[in-house]
Amino acid sequence: MLLSSFRSCKVVTGFQSGIRGCIWASFGFLGGGSVANMDQMSGSKRYSSDMAEFRKHFDKASHIVVLTGAGISAESGVPTFRGAGGFWRRWQAQDLASPNAFRKNPSLVWEFYHYRREVMASKEPNKAHLALAECEERLQKQNRRVVIITQNIDELHKRAGSKNILELHGNLFKTRCTQCGDIQYNRDSPICFALAGKGAPDPEAEDARIPVDQLPRCKKPDCGGLLRPHVVWFGESLDSNVMRRAEEELDSCDLCLVVGTSSVVYPAAMFAPQVARRGVPVAEFNIEETSATDSFGFHFSGPAGENVPQALAPTENEPAT
Repeated sequence: MLLSSFRSCKVVTGFQSGIRGCIWASFGFLGGGSVANMDQMSGSKRYSSDMAEFRKHFDKASHIVVLTGAGISAESGVPTFRGAGGFWRRWQAQDLASPNAFRKNPSLVWEFYHYRREVMASKEPNKAHLALAECEERLQKQNRRVVIITQNIDELHKRAGSKNILELHGNLFKTRCTQCGDIQYNRDSPICFALAGKGAPDPEAEDARIPVDQLPRCKKPDCGGLLRPHVVWFGESLDSNVMRRAEEELDSCDLCLVVGTSSVVYPAAMFAPQVARRGVPVAEFNIEETSATDSFGFHFSGPAGENVPQALAPTENEPAT
């Protein structure tokens, strides 16, 4: 499967760096040849918005993969840091979410992530998160599998009750030591004393300029190294184990849902089109169409919190509970 070529891909956005960087570089073709026309790759078939027809596929599916992105969390009030107004102070997320930014100014990057961690304390899973968790629990009793592969780092799926979750881009509430590599779950608020009251998103806010030795540090004996958020930054490779497990789920699913993703961050943006190319029904749930919409069998416009619960509600053929 083509999905295996994504294991070593780095997180990038856009058509040229995404498609060419992930597909052609994976096969050693970067620098020569041409990129295939997307309409030829995915087909130009128009989608259906017939919920009753989608529900027929859902009723028969035994292995469902749900790909989720920032849009589903946006309905819980989580900032996306994309599009117009998508700034923290004077920076967009990609300006700070990189190894180079952390090397240059770890204090500023930690302020940004401290702000995001604190914001999440006030957010709750929405109806779409809850519907996915309920569906997973219900179908498990019928020996049917539901797996979430998410680009989100906010833990809202976990808090909603979902169990089968693959976090492609890491977790906002995990840290990784830059010295010994130790990974720890951490929901401390604040994560360190020096960050208390810091991270205001106001463009006029002054940078805290916290000394490195006062930023979050590793608590392992004989280490004390600088911690970083355990998330995948732009330019970094996705975790190979997570990618392998995602590949296995995508290669064997018989129904795929794409919820709240803009289909611009690669390699994740190629997952659903690849599934569709092997004939598996794919349904997109999004506020608007995306560049990948026409490669899917179904598209449902509108809030995920309205459409996803309807799509995944029990069918007449399911056993009574």
